[in-house]
Amino acid sequence: MKAFVKYSAILLIFLLVLGAGLLTWGYITLQQTLAQPLSISEPQTLDVDPGTSPGRLLTRLEREGWLERADWLRRYWQFQTPDAVLQVGEYQVPEGITAEQLLGMLQRGDVVRRQVTLVEGRTFQQFRQVLANAERLQQTLPLDMSAEDVMAELGLAGEHPEGRFFPDTYQYTRTTSDRDILMRAYNRMSATLEEVWEQRADDLPIESPYEALILASIIERETGAPHERGEIAGVFTRRLRIGMRLQTDPTVIYGMGDAYEGRILRRHLREPTPWNTYTIDGLPPTPIAMPGREALVAAVNPEPGTSLYFVARGDGTHHFSDNLREHNRAVRNYQIENRAENYRSSPAPITRPEDSEQ
Repeated sequence: MKAFVKYSAILLIFLLVLGAGLLTWGYITLQQTLAQPLSISEPQTLDVDPGTSPGRLLTRLEREGWLERADWLRRYWQFQTPDAVLQVGEYQVPEGITAEQLLGMLQRGDVVRRQVTLVEGRTFQQFRQVLANAERLQQTLPLDMSAEDVMAELGLAGEHPEGRFFPDTYQYTRTTSDRDILMRAYNRMSATLEEVWEQRADDLPIESPYEALILASIIERETGAPHERGEIAGVFTRRLRIGMRLQTDPTVIYGMGDAYEGRILRRHLREPTPWNTYTIDGLPPTPIAMPGREALVAAVNPEPGTSLYFVARGDGTHHFSDNLREHNRAVRNYQIENRAENYRSSPAPITRPEDSEQ
């Protein structure tokens, strides 16, 4: 009996020592595994696709030679951070990073975030071109798809696209698509337009948020200097109120479509299109560009005044006149007699004409 107790005690001590040894070995191995630097000699891009599990990703990295003991890392993930979710996307992995730091990146979702800027005054087609050129943005709406089909794909069948997408800088990741950006821009414009319309002035000659959007798009295309938006809006508002045609060149350009080659002539002002405000009364049927918030605010809160005309000075600003005689004198001064070589009417993306009057 005494011998049995003796040997049992020895066995127990052996097992305890063995267990302690295994625990120590396991702890040291885990710490070494977590502390191992990744075997990459320069920064690398790591793509994690939807549906990828931590174990599958770590096994892949071990197979590609990035790290060792992927099973240890998988078990560490399972038992130490059971609620952590592997975030999909694109990761920029720096040289010298450890396996533990990589796990932290994957759990936090430190994915690469890019941005794309949609500029005020651009058209829907120009917006689509910018998105088509955006780095690593998923392309689901090819440029040869018609605007009508694009709107249908967005669930907006029957809506004219011009003016309906808010110009701004949008962040995106590798899993973002052009469709996603357009829907964010559409929802942003809808919300902004609703908010601005609620703050409109009294007695406006426009009757709906959509008419405000149309007017704002014209203001955006005419404005070279931001501080002039309200004054330009005032000119157009007074013209609409008294039934005077808007006679604004950007609407002519928009109506010309692909026929526009950088300038318009007097004959273009007489050629009727649905958007040519030299030949139609009131507003055109749709916006002609994507207006920003400031242009929307100006459209519904125009500056008071008496001017009915304006002409570009050539530096991006305008000369405003109350009557046609004063306006014609300003036209001769700025566009004919003292026209500068680097004359420009505004910094907007579509160049204003050289030989037409406002």
